[in-house]
Amino acid sequence: MSDLTAEQIQQGRGLDRKTLAARRRLAHEMRSVRERIASASGLGHAFDVELLRQFAHAQISAVPLEMILLASITAIAAYWLDLIVVLRWVILVLVGLAMMVATGRRVLAAPLDTPQKVKSWRWCLVLAQALLGACWSIIVGDLLTIDLSLSRLFLLFVVIMVSAITAMLAETVPVAVVFGLLPISIRLATLAITHETLRDIALALMAAGAQLFFLLFSSRMHETTVMSLKLRAEKEALLLEVQEAKANSDEARRRAEEANLAKSHFLATMSHELRTPLNAILGFSEVMKGEVFGPHTNPAYREYANDIHSSGHHLLTLINEILDLSRIEAGRYDLREEAISIAHIIDDAKHMLSLRAKAKNQTVHSKIEMSLPRLWADERATRQIVLNILSNAIKFTPPGGEIWIKAGWTAGSGQYISIKDSGPGIPEEEIPLVLSSFGRGSLAIKTAEQGSGLGLPIVKGLIDLHGGSFTLKAKPREGTEVIVTFPPERVMEALPPLGKQVARAIPLRRGKAA
Repeated sequence: MSDLTAEQIQQGRGLDRKTLAARRRLAHEMRSVRERIASASGLGHAFDVELLRQFAHAQISAVPLEMILLASITAIAAYWLDLIVVLRWVILVLVGLAMMVATGRRVLAAPLDTPQKVKSWRWCLVLAQALLGACWSIIVGDLLTIDLSLSRLFLLFVVIMVSAITAMLAETVPVAVVFGLLPISIRLATLAITHETLRDIALALMAAGAQLFFLLFSSRMHETTVMSLKLRAEKEALLLEVQEAKANSDEARRRAEEANLAKSHFLATMSHELRTPLNAILGFSEVMKGEVFGPHTNPAYREYANDIHSSGHHLLTLINEILDLSRIEAGRYDLREEAISIAHIIDDAKHMLSLRAKAKNQTVHSKIEMSLPRLWADERATRQIVLNILSNAIKFTPPGGEIWIKAGWTAGSGQYISIKDSGPGIPEEEIPLVLSSFGRGSLAIKTAEQGSGLGLPIVKGLIDLHGGSFTLKAKPREGTEVIVTFPPERVMEALPPLGKQVARAIPLRRGKAA
């Protein structure tokens, strides 16, 4: 309980208010983006609103450009027409631009929250565009009254420029392009009908062809704009899905941390609660098994006492293994490093498990390279590594089998321990299962004693703490070999022998000290 913090306890109670608000906001954004993408017509309400606002913004921002065009046209046309006619152009076009700007600003400020409002404001902008087109068409009509070749070319220039600006600014609302070009088209049609000269008819056809080109160009730009909006919405949806996946991952991590916290709390509490009665059971069963206070009247009692003692010992071993694995996984297993000898640890492990091997008539061979230097490692952890591997080998090897223990140098100047048995082996696809907690192979379950399945995971965790490597080689009916390797930096180099001068200097120093 002392390891628990207030933050961990608060995490165990669930999500805080900020996290819940962020999850709700993310869900709302996801729903909004999906509604924009998924619609029966291909363009949802949000797309219509965005296209309409883009149209209004483009019309407002293009006013300076249109005024420059108007000034250029009136400056050139002043050579052919009266100043009053030119001033009338300026006033009419400025009125049309003012109407367009006023309508655009109202659209940008209006709450377009329903399709009906979007439709109404769209037609307002279309009518404003038609009015502006009518104002430009008056310039075209006045230029038609000038019967000069140069004025006809200037007229074609004006039609092309006005049509291009109209098509580019109104491309987000195609119907506005049509209504904006319609007044000029009517003026050109009048020119083609009322004038019979080939020059005027050709001029009208060229201007009409330019308008048709810009109309098709505007339609193509509209499709491109819609496609870019869809792609942007899909990108936003993907980003929101990534955020949602991250939120789910954070929630899963929080739950995993909560479960790990509960597990740690349970193990910390139950380790004492289980070990105390188990020690009493082992102690009393040991007394009963040894008949300390007198022989049993019934021989069955002695057998029961043996069973109780062995079962209690097995349960205590299981609890210790679970606690060791929990400490390793939690990173709380502290290594008490010192200089140790692999050969000495292997001899101790063979001696401790020799009775079990003899009971199954097994032969244990050992081959340890001579003059192996000591290792800087945890003696208890290294002893547990060897005991776990050798215990598994004895357990899974059938009666009369053989076990080989090797220790020596690795190719990288480290040291290794190899334990190989002649047991049933492990299928290749079951190796990950065997290395997992409480995992056991199918052949081992059929042929060996019951076990907890924690031996190899503990070995792997302990050797990882030492910075070493763990290797499991196994094939069905060919035995199993487990190899643990300690890195070269843990090998302690022997000190060089003392030279003759140093050896002579030592007695002299001792003599002076004496």
